[in-house]
Amino acid sequence: CGGIGTVPVGRIETGVLKPAMIVTFAPGGVTTEVKSVEMHHTQMLEALPGDNVGFNVKNVSVKEIKRGNVASDSKKDPAKEASSFVAQVIILNHPGEIHAGYQPVLDCHTAHIACKFAHLNTKIDRRSGKVLEENPKMVKSGDAAMIELVPSKPMVVESFSDYAPLGRFAVRDMRQT
Repeated sequence: CGGIGTVPVGRIETGVLKPAMIVTFAPGGVTTEVKSVEMHHTQMLEALPGDNVGFNVKNVSVKEIKRGNVASDSKKDPAKEASSFVAQVIILNHPGEIHAGYQPVLDCHTAHIACKFAHLNTKIDRRSGKVLEENPKMVKSGDAAMIELVPSKPMVVESFSDYAPLGRFAVRDMRQT
């Protein structure tokens, strides 16, 4: 297909994607113009949340972008990488105690990145969100907690209240979720 350029493929989580938009990929900060958007080999004027699309971008090599990158409108609140973040974590199925320093793999949108539980801030009630204990020593199955996480490499994560699909994640350890 002579010189079509790079065609990232992904799911529209929020907003729209249209030809001629200027998008920024994060982490990494590569900015480029969207030449075309297609779904099932059909050119589209715009793609909406839920659509799985391929979009042609110019002057970007396959080496500059990778799985787990988030493309967003460079002019409207572009996605940014987080060096650390606080998240509500519910421990569903874990055999032992979890302490600060634990480093499982997080699956967030299409990224799979090891993240360290840097600090257990509070243990909370799963239903009400009410704080049950400050600075708990550990958490275990059935507990919910607010935990500060530090990704082992650059990762995009957004506030759940702003962009729910990019603020949701699963934690995997020993192939359990």
